Amino acid sequence: MSYKNLEIWKLSREIVIDIHKMSLELPTFEMYEEGRQIRKSSKSIKSNIVEGYGRRIYKQEFIRFIIYSLSSNDETIDHLETLFETGSLADEVIFQDLHKRLDILGKKINRFLESIQKSHNVFK
Repeated sequence: MSYKNLEIWKLSREIVIDIHKMSLELPTFEMYEEGRQIRKSSKSIKSNIVEGYGRRIYKQEFIRFIIYSLSSNDETIDHLETLFETGSLADEVIFQDLHKRLDILGKKINRFLESIQKSHNVFK
């Protein structure tokens, strides 16, 4: 098994791609401010899943990186809301879609974290 088989990794990958594309449509000044931050935090969701999976043999390390992933998801939601509230992201359909998907991803990461905490089985 690979981290690429994890549903949370697959969802985070799709979100990273869509946020990257969305950020390239932001006003120029936001591409280098909030745009940079949302790209970075969204990539961190996925990267921390990968790094945690790589350390899955060590339960506490695995948990730590999944918590980092969950935190990065929350940070990404915050950046998305800021972009929308300031009018830099004017497309409400894109905002609602990304917000909904980030919310779902956060819930799935949280359930994944709970399953690791309850019964730690090293995936093979």
